Amino acid sequence: MTATAPSPPAAPAPSRPPAGPVGRRRGAPRPGAGRARSALVWSLLVGIGTAAFLQPFWMPASALPDQAHATDAPLVAGLVGAVAVFAVLVEVRRGTMNGATVAMLGVLGATTGLLRLLDLPAGGNAMFWVVLLVGAAFGARFGFLLGMVGMVVGAALTGGFGPWLPFQMLASGGLGALAGGAGRASRSLPRVVQIGVLVAVGWIGAFAYGAVMDLWFWPYAISGGPLSWRPGLGLGGTLRHFWRFYVATSLAWDAAGAFANAVAVAVLGPPVLATLRRFADRLDPVVEIVPDPS
Repeated sequence: MTATAPSPPAAPAPSRPPAGPVGRRRGAPRPGAGRARSALVWSLLVGIGTAAFLQPFWMPASALPDQAHATDAPLVAGLVGAVAVFAVLVEVRRGTMNGATVAMLGVLGATTGLLRLLDLPAGGNAMFWVVLLVGAAFGARFGFLLGMVGMVVGAALTGGFGPWLPFQMLASGGLGALAGGAGRASRSLPRVVQIGVLVAVGWIGAFAYGAVMDLWFWPYAISGGPLSWRPGLGLGGTLRHFWRFYVATSLAWDAAGAFANAVAVAVLGPPVLATLRRFADRLDPVVEIVPDPS
């Protein structure tokens, strides 16, 4: 019987270089740099918005135009839009947003803009409760972007383009960011408490939105009376005159909007918020960091 020659030992598998951090491309910025860049961009956006609202108070009386922000509104809109787009790119580069998240922002923004056509019985608008719930589910930055996108889409559908639009974008975005912060802070609480927090945010946010939207044109309404602003009035006098103007012209309307927001969030909030958070959790990018042994 002939013996079979033993087979040669198998060649060792070629060694592979140690894996680096999963989800981080070669040359990609480090997480710390990405956070710093993101904070800088969002701070710039907030700074532009704040300066745009307060800019009339820094101008002399002779520089006030006949129509509120008729000359600087296109510049404000261009700056806000450009920085918002850059903020999205920074978040995508950083990994906190991806293609699916951007697509969801577009879909929800279009839906929010369509709902702007629907007025609620109490005097509110249907788009605001969506901004509140989406912001609570997806976070403050997503809520800010949604408020801006929804307002632009709504303006395109209603023909509402004008010098007021960039200020509406900023105010609506601020409402979404406020809801995002409240949603994150209350997420670990019972569901009833979460909805109660959002009801309170919707109530307070309606008054804040109305006051801010009064502020964008109020300094230009110079009549010399106790409801108007004039240069040299001082901080205390400015606040007193603005409060009188707000109570006389907007408080009742904003109270109706606050009631509409509160009812809509209380009734529709539990199922809609749960659904939105499921989508948000599925779309949240997960990056696993593996230590590099080298």
